[in-house]
Amino acid sequence: MTGDGAVTGWSLVVPLKPLVRAKSRLSQAAGEDVRPRLALAFALDTVAAALACTDVRDVAVVTDDHVAGERLAALGARIVPDTPGGGLNAALAHGARAVRARRPGAAVAALNADLPALRPAELELVLHSAALFPRAFLADAADIGTTLLTARCGVELAPAFGGASRLRHLASGAREITALGVPSVRRDVDTGEDLRAALALGVGPHTAVQVRGAVIGAQAAAGGPEGPVGPRGPVEPQGPLSPGVRASGG
Repeated sequence: MTGDGAVTGWSLVVPLKPLVRAKSRLSQAAGEDVRPRLALAFALDTVAAALACTDVRDVAVVTDDHVAGERLAALGARIVPDTPGGGLNAALAHGARAVRARRPGAAVAALNADLPALRPAELELVLHSAALFPRAFLADAADIGTTLLTARCGVELAPAFGGASRLRHLASGAREITALGVPSVRRDVDTGEDLRAALALGVGPHTAVQVRGAVIGAQAAAGGPEGPVGPRGPVEPQGPLSPGVRASGG
């Protein structure tokens, strides 16, 4: 740790379900064929942004999905098999142990895999704030769940993700980070509405490609025109991804 409290070299642990089961709530918005591709794209953009963050030393992805594992390893992530197979929190605890087995002094952070608009600079701000406390967390955009949980060297991560995890992490003694100006770190995507909000922030290139494909497919089916969907920029309204969901944040 530096003199101003910053941790030099966080190890991030990112959990990812097998793609056939990931992001089931997006099926209605994006379609069952597109849903697993979006789940992978979210993870790719999340991990790429995390690895580009100055304060991040490495990223371990806990997953048993071989396709996702190969793609994420190609970005530079370490793939940790989900040996416990006991759900989200067991996977995160397992990933943290795997990180510290290699680097006992590691400061670790659990990060959601569904942050397609994640900005490295915003993640750096959150991690810098988190370094001031033994354990800390950032609530999601709805102030119900959690997108990031951190533990400094020598402190157990003790994840309690899922559902109303903000209150559970507060009750566990973790300090809540209330920094302003980090919407991309709080914007996880579970629903079509969440996806619109992420698109308004500007998503990474992998998500942009999948959204563009979904938009073009929907427009082709409807006989409508194509339109651009660009990475890291607001997406103009171009028609529905599926009924009731548009490819913009408007």
